[in-house]
Amino acid sequence: MANKSANRSRAQRLRWLLRRERELWDEGRQRVAGVDEAGMGPLAGPVVAAAVIFPPGKGLKGVRDSKQLTAARRVELAEEIRGESLAWAVVPVAPGEIDTLNIYHAGLVAMRRAIEGLNPRPDFLLVDGRRLHAIGIPHETVIKGDARCHAIAAASILAKTIRDALMVRYDAEYPGYDFATHKGYPTSAHRDAIRRLGPSPIHRRSFNLLPQPRLFD
Repeated sequence: MANKSANRSRAQRLRWLLRRERELWDEGRQRVAGVDEAGMGPLAGPVVAAAVIFPPGKGLKGVRDSKQLTAARRVELAEEIRGESLAWAVVPVAPGEIDTLNIYHAGLVAMRRAIEGLNPRPDFLLVDGRRLHAIGIPHETVIKGDARCHAIAAASILAKTIRDALMVRYDAEYPGYDFATHKGYPTSAHRDAIRRLGPSPIHRRSFNLLPQPRLFD
């Protein structure tokens, strides 16, 4: 009974997440892409954007907001998404480019490059929380889209899993910062490592890596 109940719950969630895509498919939009990014807040590492198109009528029951999934489940779902999607693309923007552009514009650049990496080209975009200008493809912004839209949730899973894998690799390249654990986010342990070791080549120099000292500390 527990398994049946869980399956019903996943099926209901999938129907709810696919509401907007179904409307677009019914309008004749056959290649609807979800677009999302990961890594806007960390002090180190790239920002990564993903775009994904599912065939009309296709959805995966386990897909949901990547923040609500365990790391192991995200990896499993990422493999399923790559296998079941019509097209997908994942693009990182490196810390040096983030420092040049600023993080907001670097996130937009990553999204644009991910969209451009799709083959076939999408005919409609569902974008998590961003407005893209002069993209040449009809699109709409979905606030908190990774929790409300299947294609965006799938893109968030791809972006998050690829970024996490990159941070694990950087942990081996730049030991002492524990990137594999905190993935570059501003934890106390991460800031302590920056104090001890200084910034690494993948730290975002335009970010406030360390809190400003207080007058009476």
